[in-house]
Amino acid sequence: MNFVRTVSDAERRARLGLRHALAPGARLGSAEEVTDALVVLHSTEPPTVHLSAAARLRDPSLDEVERALYRDRTLVKQLAMRRTLFVFARELLPAAWGSVSARVAQQEAARLAKEIVRHGVAEDGEAWVATACAAVLARLRGGDEMSATALREELPEIEGRTQADPTRRWAVAQSFAPRVLTLLGARGQVVRGHNAGHWRISKPLWTATSTWLGDVPSPWTREAGYAELVRRWLARFGPGTEADLVWWLGATKAAVRQALIDVEAVGVGLEDGSAAWLLPDDLDEVSAPEEWVALLPTLDPTTMGWRGRDFYLDPRLTPFLFDTNGNAGTTIWVDGHIVGAWVQDERARVVPVVHAGVTARQRALIEAESERLTGVLDGEEVRSVYKSALMKGEPLP
Repeated sequence: MNFVRTVSDAERRARLGLRHALAPGARLGSAEEVTDALVVLHSTEPPTVHLSAAARLRDPSLDEVERALYRDRTLVKQLAMRRTLFVFARELLPAAWGSVSARVAQQEAARLAKEIVRHGVAEDGEAWVATACAAVLARLRGGDEMSATALREELPEIEGRTQADPTRRWAVAQSFAPRVLTLLGARGQVVRGHNAGHWRISKPLWTATSTWLGDVPSPWTREAGYAELVRRWLARFGPGTEADLVWWLGATKAAVRQALIDVEAVGVGLEDGSAAWLLPDDLDEVSAPEEWVALLPTLDPTTMGWRGRDFYLDPRLTPFLFDTNGNAGTTIWVDGHIVGAWVQDERARVVPVVHAGVTARQRALIEAESERLTGVLDGEEVRSVYKSALMKGEPLP
């Protein structure tokens, strides 16, 4: 491939700081603007959404995310790439419904039907899934919001459990009802409405998409949906490689290659000699912003945004910052480099755990940002099932 130019690692870090609204001068005013800056927000753990936004807001507020999600409904939780729950801007949902979410829904429906048969719930798994989905949609058509438990208690069509594996000590039978809701959510037919729990805890009430959003647009075509997601990703995360996009989208190489053609992506070289892509109107060199520090939560979109992470993460630190499944814990960033993690003490104050090598000024900036985040949390303790080695107290190398 002929490259129009080479993009250095330093420039990639500069782009990251500016476009992900992490540098002080790049911070934003609303949860919607933050989501747009990152394409989507990770929502596997509820606190991630609030803390990802707080790190990038000029005036951080946990209620700002609550407003966008539940009062204005400009942001919506949607199962999408890699069977992961994300927060999408409302207008981006049709692109996901026709592409990444449709792929997840197809896989989930096939898997669920097979498990229904395997666990002896029904002889025809596909028919059971169809009946269960129809029952849920009929019940929610009136505009109610209901928990998975309430739906299961009311609808015999979705009752059914796995058979506990006697060879596994802690194995228990699990209901298939949440899986039905997961499938309908991936299809865009139901959504997670209000949260019946605290902002740190996920207790979604499910409702019909038409109830939550009003007019529901039609899903885009598969090709148009992938192209729009790739266009937005390149605008915020570019330059990126084909492997980055395949991983981020959870898509096939064929889908990514067609999308790159559709958005007229331009090939550039990276510092390590590999090929990457930028949008045709984004080829100018980007200068570094002022010195910056950011404290990001577990599974933050910036930390999880690329498959190839060497330009911002020393590979030797990976085992200390990611769990064995590749999930990122909390991170501390200095000028586009990850330099450590953060935890909370017994009084819920944010405590940085920093790798050696930062300057005295950078340490001061880290302390200031820690105080900022402590103020945002206001005594709330944030817990995570994705604790990295650093978060567990293991020492840095």
